[in-house]
Amino acid sequence: MTVQAKTPPVDLGGQRVLITQAGEFMGPTLCAVFGECGAEVIADQDPLTDAAAPAAVIARAGQVDTLIVNLAYPAPRTSADAITDDEWRSVFAALVDPLPRLVRAVLPQMSARGKGRILVMGSAAPMRGMPRTGSYTAARGAQLGYVQAVGVELASKGVRVNAIAQNFVENPTYYPPEVAQNPKFQARLAREVPLGRLVTDREDALFAAMLCAPGIDCFVGQAFPVSGGWAVR
Repeated sequence: MTVQAKTPPVDLGGQRVLITQAGEFMGPTLCAVFGECGAEVIADQDPLTDAAAPAAVIARAGQVDTLIVNLAYPAPRTSADAITDDEWRSVFAALVDPLPRLVRAVLPQMSARGKGRILVMGSAAPMRGMPRTGSYTAARGAQLGYVQAVGVELASKGVRVNAIAQNFVENPTYYPPEVAQNPKFQARLAREVPLGRLVTDREDALFAAMLCAPGIDCFVGQAFPVSGGWAVR
């Protein structure tokens, strides 16, 4: 009996994909799913808080057809009157500052080839207000604003820049099992999320793979909410 090879859900064969902070946030599942789809995955673990780190990461990676900017930072739960300058700087240093540095480093090679993908794994927090998240929401909002502006700017170079703005998605940084299985959190899901459950990490990663597929070239500077309906209520 002949056993046919399983067809990958999205064909990314031949692509070299760099995933930053690959051990955090969506990194582990992105690495697994993109590999399953045939991509050559470069899983980088650098925290990227040093100003020189993003350029070094790109240099080590060599050719990068797709850059997945996966940046994680535990969201502080701080009231507006208690957000310190140190907290503000720390959140922006982790979530915002590496983004333009990575783009600046990878853009020359993508522009020279006339094609490339940059996908930011962001947050839906800026799309719907949440109390006591001022610094985190501001930083995630800066990511989305950057994606919109730079996405439009780079479209003519063949470089597609987009973002997934997510919330209520399985991941070890924000919704680990001990949180997801908590009865109070389950009640919150039922109350706030129309889907009634967390989006699975695989669902999210498959959507990311689709956005990076060669035959899908029409999205420019967009932030796609993936939140089980939470962000669009």
